[in-house]
Amino acid sequence: MTTTSEVTEELGFAAALVRMSHLVQHVFADVSRDHDITPQQTQLLCILVGGPVGMTELSRLLHLERSSLTGLVDRVERRGLVSRVRDGRDRRACRVTLTDEGSRLAIESHRDVTGRLDTLAGELPDADRERLASAVTRLLAQHDTAWISHSFGEPPLG
Repeated sequence: MTTTSEVTEELGFAAALVRMSHLVQHVFADVSRDHDITPQQTQLLCILVGGPVGMTELSRLLHLERSSLTGLVDRVERRGLVSRVRDGRDRRACRVTLTDEGSRLAIESHRDVTGRLDTLAGELPDADRERLASAVTRLLAQHDTAWISHSFGEPPLG
């Protein structure tokens, strides 16, 4: 019988990222339970910590179809955590912003998620943590560049 560690060794980097993704999802689930919200609501609030975000960008960041995102924002708005505001540059569009209560919960949730992830990596030497952060940042930048190119009709990178 093949063990999980053998599968990771056989598949290497991609398998490790899959397992890491599951771990991050579990951290979001645990933090969400602590704050009596869903993991998707926690992800939304964590994104909004950086400021208001348009619905199209939220759809991309959360990998949700427009109707699913609308439902998510509706539920969080009913809880008084976010509000929709008109986009000053495009009257047809709106941006989602945190309310005072939403900001408090978003900051707490974000702090809890990042704190737990930092704790998980606590035994890694600083140099390894910095290399990992740098590699992940580069991967995310490549993904963002590919998404932007694809969205504007240019062929994706890769």
